[in-house]
Amino acid sequence: MEDFARLSTAFLYPAPDRLEQLREAASGIENHQAGRQYAAFVDAVAELDLAEWEELHTRTLDLSPMFVPYVGWVTWGENYKRGEFMAEMKAELEREGVPLNGELPDHLDPLLRYLAVAEPPAPELVEVFPGAVAKMTKKLKVTDRSSPYLHLLKAIGSVADTLKTPVGGSR
Repeated sequence: MEDFARLSTAFLYPAPDRLEQLREAASGIENHQAGRQYAAFVDAVAELDLAEWEELHTRTLDLSPMFVPYVGWVTWGENYKRGEFMAEMKAELEREGVPLNGELPDHLDPLLRYLAVAEPPAPELVEVFPGAVAKMTKKLKVTDRSSPYLHLLKAIGSVADTLKTPVGGSR
């Protein structure tokens, strides 16, 4: 499950030393397909200067994002079920000691870090996570087919496909 934590590093805001962190994370990814896609993401952002990478990051993930990086929103939109899911994930994140770092509890970054440590992860998340990532990937293909973040989403999707619902379906 360490692959999830390594993939989460790509959501950190670009900084002068960040590329080295991404390369280090890429070298440790065990899932072959995810590692290949993550390396393609790292190679693509390495071609950008820091200002270009910051602009890409902001354009893709923050202001009017090209895809919405919130699992609950992608799955249910703005309704009560997303609220229930966020409350459940907030409790799970707190239980596992995973900080939100300024994000909502259904954002990919804290959820990836949670998936790296939770044994087993919450069945509610396991059930919707792969499908939500697939929808995010499809959306980014439409909005910016050449985005390096498409490689990142494909890497996350490869690892998400390995998730299994615990026997009995609950914790």
